[in-house]
Amino acid sequence: MEGDFGAAEAYRTADFLRDCCKKEKIASPGELRAKLAELLEETLNLAAPGPPAPGDGRPAGPEGGGTVSVILLLGVNGVGKTTSAAKLASLYRDAYGFRPILAAADTFRAAAIDQLKIHGERLGIRVVAHRHGGDPAAVVYDAIDAARAGGGDLVIADTAGRMHTKAALVEELRKIDRVVETGVPGGRYIKYLVLDATTGRNALAQAEIFREAVSPDGVILTKYDSTARGGVVFSLASELRLPVIFLCTGEKYGDLRVFDPHAYAGEFAGLA
Repeated sequence: MEGDFGAAEAYRTADFLRDCCKKEKIASPGELRAKLAELLEETLNLAAPGPPAPGDGRPAGPEGGGTVSVILLLGVNGVGKTTSAAKLASLYRDAYGFRPILAAADTFRAAAIDQLKIHGERLGIRVVAHRHGGDPAAVVYDAIDAARAGGGDLVIADTAGRMHTKAALVEELRKIDRVVETGVPGGRYIKYLVLDATTGRNALAQAEIFREAVSPDGVILTKYDSTARGGVVFSLASELRLPVIFLCTGEKYGDLRVFDPHAYAGEFAGLA
């Protein structure tokens, strides 16, 4: 429960673990933690399979047939969407050979546009941006258009993160959704919900709202390097069937790792 696991789920898991220990004659603390990790991993595996990577099934770069893929980042203010966009761009370029374009579709905050431009300059990656207060869907459209014209093969779009309960924001995201679906026939389209590991159970409420609006394909969990243990991922899996895809473990561009359910369950159970 101290790790944001959720009270009801914690009691159910503890009761089940107690029964397992009796049946399997588990007595030592080490064996008990190993069994707990096994049960936690089973919970994580309840989530739907994560989306295929944009490059799966085709080579990256110009030889790949010119298709454009899009990654749309969703989430409330302050969770780390803009930084996550830069980390993803760095990962897909350096590890998979993509030519990413960053789309500054958070036009609500001028600082978000400036921040993404700074990341683009540092990484040497093109950033498509409009003026502060412009139409976010138009930014995404122009970024896709630039990629299709030969400037890249992967668009990573940062979106606004105003209060997740506001109907205007939900409609804005749905409009972007429609633009992408019509603009990238044949390409991958992935929607990642960015959640802050330090917000505890509030992250689950955010996930429920965004799932109703635009159906995210998976989660990027940020700020996992802090004191938060990120137990909300188990509720995301069991209650929403929403998989975690990436963990952000620091501020550097390379501090983004693919989520490993086995390793995560072991860390949470105290095996690591």
